Amino acid sequence: MLNIVIVEDEESLGEILNDYLKSKGFESHLFKTYKDAKSYFMNNHKDIKVSLLDIGLPDGSGLDLAKEMRAINSECLFLFLSAQNDPQVRLQGLELGAQDYIVKPFELKELELRLNRILKLDQKLRNLPDEIGVGKLRIFFSNYQVQDAHGALIDLSQKECAILELLYINKHRVLSRDEIINNVWGEDSYPSNRTVDNYIVKLRKWAETDDSKTLEIQSIRAIGYKLIIKD
Repeated sequence: MLNIVIVEDEESLGEILNDYLKSKGFESHLFKTYKDAKSYFMNNHKDIKVSLLDIGLPDGSGLDLAKEMRAINSECLFLFLSAQNDPQVRLQGLELGAQDYIVKPFELKELELRLNRILKLDQKLRNLPDEIGVGKLRIFFSNYQVQDAHGALIDLSQKECAILELLYINKHRVLSRDEIINNVWGEDSYPSNRTVDNYIVKLRKWAETDDSKTLEIQSIRAIGYKLIIKD
């Protein structure tokens, strides 16, 4: 059974989520405050696979809680639940490495679909080779990290890692933005093409640290992207 932590101060919603996830076979634990969730996480972090975090908590921010949790266990998957549909808040969550961001109200089935997709993608990335070297660059899919040409490790979000994996296994082939969205986000969720472009920015900065340009992420005008690896 996968261990999930729910941090939600709205009592009725928290109980509904907790009962629903248990009915789907998850081991679920509900907390209403930043303090209680952090205390549990610190003592049980090795067993926790997913954290569902409300951003607006009575004693702090779910964003700050995610930072602390990620520092303790970088392999935990995060999904934010929020009544705030502010693009800047959403961006902050994704920049922290969150796997998804769901705006309230939402259907329980939608949460289940997104959660299962996150877990499936996580397993897929962990089944890839532990280390892939391309020129001076290194990729560690199972750890959601890349290493630049100067030896610095860079943490990736699950979606950044998934996009890189998709480009890598389809190297030298043009992938449209729609194809990337369908493979990484799924048909149940459609971000804009601009969202894909924003994720590519970080990956391209990493690739460009290698002056030899052994690995390049090329933009294909009005279509999408192509990853090139030189022999």
